[in-house]
Amino acid sequence: MNVGFITLGCDKNTVDSERYLALLTDRGATHTPDLEEADVIIINTCGFIDAAKQESIDAILEAARLKSGGACRTVVAVGCMVERHKHELQAELPEVDVFLGASEMDQLVPALEARGLPGLRDPLAGHPGVRLYTGDLPHVRYLKVSEGCDHGCAFCAIPLMRGRHRSFALDEIVREAQLLELQGAREINLVAQDLAHFGRDRRDGVALPELLEALLAGTTVPWIRLLYLYSAGITPRLLDLMARESRIVPYLDMPMQHGSDAVLQRMRRPERSRTIRERVARVREAVPEMAIRTTCIVGFPGETADDFAQLCDLLEDVRFERVGAFTYSPQEGTRAAELADDVPMAVKLERLERLTELQRAITEERYERYVGRTVRAIVDRAHADAATWQARLICQADDIDGITYLSGSTAPGAIVECRVDGVVDDYDFRAHVTRVVLPPGPTGPASRSRALPVLAGITSGSFGR
Repeated sequence: MNVGFITLGCDKNTVDSERYLALLTDRGATHTPDLEEADVIIINTCGFIDAAKQESIDAILEAARLKSGGACRTVVAVGCMVERHKHELQAELPEVDVFLGASEMDQLVPALEARGLPGLRDPLAGHPGVRLYTGDLPHVRYLKVSEGCDHGCAFCAIPLMRGRHRSFALDEIVREAQLLELQGAREINLVAQDLAHFGRDRRDGVALPELLEALLAGTTVPWIRLLYLYSAGITPRLLDLMARESRIVPYLDMPMQHGSDAVLQRMRRPERSRTIRERVARVREAVPEMAIRTTCIVGFPGETADDFAQLCDLLEDVRFERVGAFTYSPQEGTRAAELADDVPMAVKLERLERLTELQRAITEERYERYVGRTVRAIVDRAHADAATWQARLICQADDIDGITYLSGSTAPGAIVECRVDGVVDDYDFRAHVTRVVLPPGPTGPASRSRALPVLAGITSGSFGR
């Protein structure tokens, strides 16, 4: 049985898809990147905002088209959007054969077996499963350390889709990181709804700093990057560890959401503008090279022109390296959905454009500090220009922070020192290789398709549930 995956939404969904694929490959299924050849197409949906929901529906309809005219016999929709809207989707999309929410993935194999699909067998004795990589950058991997969220942000439906926060066991996380390293990982991105909450629910004295120390001791992965970390969790101990350990990339993805205290209060966010400023200052004092990315929402209910001006003032003052900005859209079941969506869409879009232009200038100014310096980069892939590579500096997280156009002799998966020649297209760099620090690891086709055992708890459907 050939299985094809369409994964939408955040990096945490990417991890989930790899684990779901593990369930199937351990029972004899084969992954195919070509959906035209797939007997089963599984769409891992996102239900975070309306645009993500529409993208998920479009992907489902495309899979249904392949089912009607190709090899596909079964279409399966899973994940966050299904968790929230299963009954409506079942009524509107009869083309889909199986719907499973994020909390129902232990039913995936039985559901496929019930449809009589060929090629599924009992799990191999003593073989607890595999985690296969399905993308095109096997040296860049994501490691989810917890599931769910205890924050009560008014605009966010994630707790409704993923439940309350549950930390995974430390030894399981380290073991999975070791297996990712065996598969060629040179950069591991730690992801969660809030990394700073790691360990609080387990009450065993293990928090984020202990997790990082265990990963440093248990692997030799040269780049460990922290994504999705609330500012309240950026403790002196964490900053001291990041300042001392060069393998922890000086980069933080710290969601802020707004700069007006009135809006932050309506959003039910824990920070206020003063604390945001203070914490960013503390971070940069402790780790001067730290690159900080944040996200913010414009057009939240009740946002006035003065509120928006306060947001812009905060961005001017703090000068984040990168900002991801979005227009507000109400999400069913959230507290904010009970508020009047009273900022006209035209105003939301105009504010989004102004904020984007402001941050573009700030990012260009922040990036200028790299020009003329020799810094480290990770090489991702060959560029269309045969003499150029696509790489990323430490301030550039995969897929969200632009790229570096790199000239010189190297290969994907290598970590190099390069001299930055300039900033191009606002968010990208030009640079040339000065020295190869680490040559590529085992990231060729053989390792990409190799199945490595992982913990039974990771692939059984109970991991993090």
